[in-house]
Amino acid sequence: MNHNHSLVTTVLLLAVNPKGTSPLRLDEEMRQIEEELQRSRQRDRFHLISKMAVRPVDIRRAMLEYRPQIVHFCGHGAGEEGLAFENDIGTVQLVSAEALAHLFGRFATQLDCIVLNACYSEVQAHAISQHINYVIGMKQAIGDQAAIKFAGGFYGTLGAGESFEFAYQIGCSEIQLYGIPEHLTPVIKKKSADFRQTVVGID
Repeated sequence: MNHNHSLVTTVLLLAVNPKGTSPLRLDEEMRQIEEELQRSRQRDRFHLISKMAVRPVDIRRAMLEYRPQIVHFCGHGAGEEGLAFENDIGTVQLVSAEALAHLFGRFATQLDCIVLNACYSEVQAHAISQHINYVIGMKQAIGDQAAIKFAGGFYGTLGAGESFEFAYQIGCSEIQLYGIPEHLTPVIKKKSADFRQTVVGID
């Protein structure tokens, strides 16, 4: 895939809802992303790969196999404790911000953007943005509908050929359009030359 880097953007979707955690509408979020990209003007530029019930080892395997430019995580976040992946028996395995940043940092030459569509994922986004140009996280809890609307607006805008920052802003606007009072929850962090974090917000 590497020779196609400029032509095809591979989006790796990691969906995780471990046993014992509250049920999320991950299938709806995945369908929304797929529909938005398929309907978009530049649909031929995007290759979507979905992985369900992801364990920590599956992240590394998928990164090596598919070499994505965008990674989208949908699932549960536990703030400082990490993001909730699965262990071998399907229950929660928390992965820390440092571990995720270390792994994704190894793929920094190919990764353009990471979206962490999970509650309290700002801490992970902050750590990962030391290595990756654009990382989107959630600064508080985010409900299913807000997460789905944000994903729809974000990928629909990317599919129209717009930038990650503009797609982020439209994703936030999409939440607001539906009257969901969570449009200030998503935050975008950009890698800066001296690793000072820049947070781009919308009014």
